[in-house]
Amino acid sequence: MTDTGERGLFDPPAPDLDEGTGPLLIDTSGPLAVRMRPRSLDEVVGQDHLLGTGSPLRRLVEGSGAASVLLYGPPGTGKTTMASLISTATGRRFVALSALSAGVKEVRAVIETARRALVAGEQTVLFIDEVHRFSKTQQDALLDAVENRIVLLVAATTENPSFSVVAPLLSRSLVLQLNPLDDEAVRTVLLRAVDDPRGLGGRVVVADDALEHIVALAGGDARRGLTALEVAAGAVQEGPQNGHDGPPTVDLADVEAAMDRAAVRYDRDGDQHYDVISAFIKSIRGSDVDAAVHYLARMISAGEDPRFIARRLMIHASEDIGMADPTAIQVAVAAAQVVALVGMPEARLALTQATIHLATAPKSGAVVSAIGAAMSDVAAGKAGAVPPHLRDGHYAGAAALGNAQGYRYPHDDPDGVVRQQYPPDQLVGTDYYVPTDHGNERGLRSRVERLRAIVRGGRDRRAGTD
Repeated sequence: MTDTGERGLFDPPAPDLDEGTGPLLIDTSGPLAVRMRPRSLDEVVGQDHLLGTGSPLRRLVEGSGAASVLLYGPPGTGKTTMASLISTATGRRFVALSALSAGVKEVRAVIETARRALVAGEQTVLFIDEVHRFSKTQQDALLDAVENRIVLLVAATTENPSFSVVAPLLSRSLVLQLNPLDDEAVRTVLLRAVDDPRGLGGRVVVADDALEHIVALAGGDARRGLTALEVAAGAVQEGPQNGHDGPPTVDLADVEAAMDRAAVRYDRDGDQHYDVISAFIKSIRGSDVDAAVHYLARMISAGEDPRFIARRLMIHASEDIGMADPTAIQVAVAAAQVVALVGMPEARLALTQATIHLATAPKSGAVVSAIGAAMSDVAAGKAGAVPPHLRDGHYAGAAALGNAQGYRYPHDDPDGVVRQQYPPDQLVGTDYYVPTDHGNERGLRSRVERLRAIVRGGRDRRAGTD
């Protein structure tokens, strides 16, 4: 029951290509990225932190590990490669499911077969690709089998398992994070593909500037780099030989022609979504306007919902700026209205304007601190009765209960502020809002102090008394 979505995902390596002379076209029996999948740990690049001697992943690949693992990392970093290597471990059955097509029925069928195999002394390794796409019910169906080691689970995901995998399954598995490949690792993979008989077999030559452009285009994703190389090499081999002997050369123009632009590494439904928006907000909070505009551009280029960006800007305007610049929320709301009324692509200008305004505005977390402290007191039971003079008096019998009696109307005072108790008794004198010295709050600090002095008056806590 193997559903890989790719031809030959767990098949043995393809036979070597014909090494005869002449301008032979690239073998199209499978994608270059599949043909070049490492056949042993020695061919794996870029994940040394997970493959040290005695490490759980190495032991699993070598057939001696017994822990279920969740392989978490961006595309093209080797998650499927690890699963393919584990599939060759001796003494184990290997079953692969794709979360795109498998349901609870298929999962339970695999587990039942694995249970029978275990009785016969054969352990089953179950590989689930894109496990984050499994529903909670589907993930729950795995728990007993993983807990009792009826199956050894190897699951791959591009999303943070803390958000995409149910807690019971998470606690029963080792989470191993694969890192994006650095440029040197991607370069190694590409050069190997150029020379290896499984790949291009030396039938093309790649110019240095073309190679570096593919490395940059890959952005740490080996699969993307190999795909770009394959498309460019295929176009060159199918084209004229320019009147010279020897293998054709893939130059920078060939790569640029084959790949219109670098695909933005950003998955609207995946972990990159959360990472980029987090970096966007933190750049605004840190007053790095250029970084903020960069992350905004990445989201817009990737097709992020502009309404989502606008919502985050409105939240940020209060969360990290607040009263230090009261116009920030107005600008953010205006940008959201432009998104709603005008739409993209023109609305990107309003989103950029709002991003620049918020990034360059003075910052204050006083709004967050104020409501946080107040809610903490409420949660701790510091609520208390509303003072009688503040209670609703608009109903028969209110006066007899003492409600709304003695209330002082601020507009009757020339300054518009009167001495009067507003909070419950146990919270009199509690300061929640503490203005900073940033921006508008610098002047607001002294005003708040004067208002508190008037409202709270002397030491007597009761309203309307000296």
